[in-house]
Amino acid sequence: MSLLTTIKFILDHPLNREHKLRSILRFAKWQIGSRLVPGAIVYEWVNQSKFLVETGETGLTGNVYTGLHEFADMGFLLHYLRPEDLFVDVGANVGSYTILACAAIGAKGIAFEPVPSTYEKLVQNLHINYLGDKVESVNSGVGAGQGTIAFTSDSDTTNHVVASGERYENTVTVNVTALDAALTGQFPSLIKIDVEGYETPVLEGARQTLKNPSLNAVIMELNGSGSRYGFDESEILALMLKCGFKTYSYNPISRTLIDLDGKNITSGNTLFIRDRFFVEERLKGAPRVEILGSFF
Repeated sequence: MSLLTTIKFILDHPLNREHKLRSILRFAKWQIGSRLVPGAIVYEWVNQSKFLVETGETGLTGNVYTGLHEFADMGFLLHYLRPEDLFVDVGANVGSYTILACAAIGAKGIAFEPVPSTYEKLVQNLHINYLGDKVESVNSGVGAGQGTIAFTSDSDTTNHVVASGERYENTVTVNVTALDAALTGQFPSLIKIDVEGYETPVLEGARQTLKNPSLNAVIMELNGSGSRYGFDESEILALMLKCGFKTYSYNPISRTLIDLDGKNITSGNTLFIRDRFFVEERLKGAPRVEILGSFF
């Protein structure tokens, strides 16, 4: 992301629009401070949660700049989840969503991250939040079944399964499991899927999980990356509809669900909801969240 693109993202963020000068000063402070202090910095986040962050970690530095890098979807998670819920994070990376779900809200979690170096950072973030008893971390990819697969290892938040014909210098062979098999009868209330185009195999291995009525919400990245594997996102939408899910976006400020016709074209993520009434009641009843002096 270029400097101008980063600054525009910061200024346009809903939590920064009324505090533009403050947000630019925060950005400048991070740019200077992170270069003066070697290694990872412990950043205090939502509801006394925290994460370790270094310069160049785009997902985490986005949270530093804006409070919530993916405001609509992270805001939905914070309003929807309850401590008695199970949250499943497929493609957890270093753990932003798992930290919000399990440290900020207190839910239980299962986090899947295939790349060993990224998984180590995920475990560190779980450790500093004392989540050893709440979160099961799994160093594995998720797909249609058991096996192994080649994965990129040096692309930060965009690491992905290597497609046929792709050539990368740094790859790793990782274990893959089906979600139905890995959950062994546990049924989540919310799943986040961020697998850079590999959604179709993930869903193929999660058919029992998708059918369970305890699952009422899925946050799924649908940004066209599936085309590298020959997957069609319209088939994903059809599968989710068959399982009773409709597509929405979310406004955390007004706490409203917004109907979509297909995937969310203004964001990389699409929100799938099954029992809208149940979900809306939860959203309305959640306590307010404070981030960077703003409440929603």
